[in-house]
Amino acid sequence: MSGKTQKRHMSLRVAAPLSEQLEELARRRGLSKNELAERYLAEGLSQDEFPQIYFREGALGRRAALVGTRLDVWQILETVRNHDNSVEEAAAYLDQPVERIRAAVRYAAVHKEEIETFAERETAEAVRAEAIWRAEQNLLSS
Repeated sequence: MSGKTQKRHMSLRVAAPLSEQLEELARRRGLSKNELAERYLAEGLSQDEFPQIYFREGALGRRAALVGTRLDVWQILETVRNHDNSVEEAAAYLDQPVERIRAAVRYAAVHKEEIETFAERETAEAVRAEAIWRAEQNLLSS
């Protein structure tokens, strides 16, 4: 979801314990109750449309992944691209059924900006981590 998305007011009644649980989790995550509820609505809608996809937390934030694996959708898409856009070759490389890889690619097609933004962040973090490692190696060898 982009910060530029127009917002609309929506009233919703939920059971008191559910509201309290949402408030507590939002507080622990440093989010407003509305931000967390909106995230859950968006993720729930996505999971209904793409049942092979789930969402998980990580050091760089929440991201879409393939159910039953620790493969992020951005990683699957990158693997497909690295195999000349062959879903079949990527599926064989990842040891996953073709249809599961295709489900991740479909999700990425609908949520292109989200997936590409996360992939850029992951790549930048990997470059940063490697630079730190190289600096450490240089320090230790001198």
